[in-house]
Amino acid sequence: MKIITVLNYIVKLVLFVAIFFLGSCKSNPETTATKQPVLSDYTIGEKWVWKYKGVTDEGEVRSDGTDTRKIVDFNGALGMTIDKDTVLVSEIVKPEKSDTPKYKWPLEVGKKWKYEKDWTSQDGTTGNQSQDVEVLSFKKEIVGAGTFMAYTIEYKGTVSNSRGYSAKTDEVWLYAPEIKNFIKMTQVQDGFSYTEELIEYSK
Repeated sequence: MKIITVLNYIVKLVLFVAIFFLGSCKSNPETTATKQPVLSDYTIGEKWVWKYKGVTDEGEVRSDGTDTRKIVDFNGALGMTIDKDTVLVSEIVKPEKSDTPKYKWPLEVGKKWKYEKDWTSQDGTTGNQSQDVEVLSFKKEIVGAGTFMAYTIEYKGTVSNSRGYSAKTDEVWLYAPEIKNFIKMTQVQDGFSYTEELIEYSK
């Protein structure tokens, strides 16, 4: 009888430890994986406001202002206002068909990939951005708009254009799944520092 009692105790102890361990894993934010937002995640009236500022190493302010985006009814569909344009949200959430995307879904701590983008400016200048990306953490972050659980995503690489410009560019993006957007971005590039921080979010 004593042997059976001891065995029952051991079994219960093992089960308790197993349940505790699984519970800890489930609640550990470092084990979280986030899928790309879908159309149904957005609602009309949802709004994001960022404060941005760009400063040279000499202290000269090159840009200073706010950027607002809002979800609106766009001919019966969901649209997002960006500057003076309105873009269909269905286009924004469309999976990016690229081997070198900005965000490689699902996001999870420790994930690494390569981000590359070719672009053309309004004056015809072409350019390329190439960066190594790593998701460093998922934890509480405080910005002007409040406190959010956010991924810290680091981008390190170079940017160049057809006019002969080439520079090292390092960026850190804080992406908050709760609001389907980044809450802060910092960029350092060739003697120039640029930041964007979310100062307002509402539904």
